[in-house]
Amino acid sequence: MSSPSKRREMDLMKLMMSDYKVEMINDGMQEFYVEFNGPKDSPYQGGLWKIRVELPDAYPYKSPSIGFVNKIYHPNVDEMSGSVCLDVINQTWSPMFDLVNVFEVFLPQLLLYPNPSDPLNGEAAALMMRDRAAYEQRVKEYCEKHAKPEDVGTAGKEESSDEELSEDGEYASDDDETIPGNPDP
Repeated sequence: MSSPSKRREMDLMKLMMSDYKVEMINDGMQEFYVEFNGPKDSPYQGGLWKIRVELPDAYPYKSPSIGFVNKIYHPNVDEMSGSVCLDVINQTWSPMFDLVNVFEVFLPQLLLYPNPSDPLNGEAAALMMRDRAAYEQRVKEYCEKHAKPEDVGTAGKEESSDEELSEDGEYASDDDETIPGNPDP
C-alpha cells in the first residue's frame, strides 16, 4: 500500500462490497455510518444499530473510532455517548486489521462475550454479574425500544432539528431540552 488514503479508500470499498449499508458524512472518506445487525444466538439478535466510524489521518496505523448512535445496553458501551471499550480497537489495533474485521469479528465478539470487569456501563456490568437472565431481558428490551430499522433511520438526526414539539403541543427550542446521548456543548 502506498499511502494511508489509498488504504482508507480500499477498506471502505471492501466494507461496502461486504453488504454493509454505509452512509458517508460530509464529502470525505473519514467519517461515515454503518448499519450493524446484532449477532445470531445472542440477546442482541434482531437488533439493528447505526455505528459511527471515524478514521484518523494515520489509519490504518491508528485505530478507527467506533461508537453506537442508537442506544444499546452493554457493559462495554457507554449508554449516553455510545463509545465502545474494546481492546482490539483501543490498545491492540494493528494495520493488519481492516474495517470488515471490525464489523464481522470485533463487534460481534464484543456483543457475544461482554467483559463486565472492564465496564463503561457499570449498571449493565453489575446486572450481568448478579443476574444474567435479567441482564439478557434488559438487552432485549433495549433492542425492542432502540434497535429497530426505523430507529437506525432516525438515530443521530434528533440533534439537527431546530425545534421540537413538546407534549402540550407548544414548540420548545433545543435549549429547553437535552437530548439523551448528546452531551451539552
